[in-house]
Amino acid sequence: MADIKHAFIIKAPVSKVYEAVTRIEGLKSWWTGETTGEEKQGGVIRFGFGQLGFNKMKIISLKKDQKVDWHCVDGAQDWIGTRLRFELSEDKDKNTLVKFEQCGWKEANDFYAQCNYHWGLYMRSLKSLCESGAGTPYTG
Repeated sequence: MADIKHAFIIKAPVSKVYEAVTRIEGLKSWWTGETTGEEKQGGVIRFGFGQLGFNKMKIISLKKDQKVDWHCVDGAQDWIGTRLRFELSEDKDKNTLVKFEQCGWKEANDFYAQCNYHWGLYMRSLKSLCESGAGTPYTG
């Protein structure tokens, strides 16, 4: 099993970051504009990437301003069964520490490596959205 992990600081309040990773409009603004679904625990969100495919995430748990936990239920074969988690905490200066992971990969193959690279880009997009108001999501 292999896991992808990223940790970084966003110079924005934790509530703003939480909204960006839990609301459809927020997700469209940093990950992919092809995002649809239900923003509630037990709901499923579909993330589309044009002809490249899609992934569907079931929302396992939401803990306001602290944690978001998804389970991939459909999409790229290597993604199905993985868990995606955002852990958020705020420091005394109102900056947010983001710990992101996609765990449960069957193997660290070339697709895993590509996804790890792209997660880095999307984490930068999330940071940019929360700090400046403009992310760089997938647009096809």
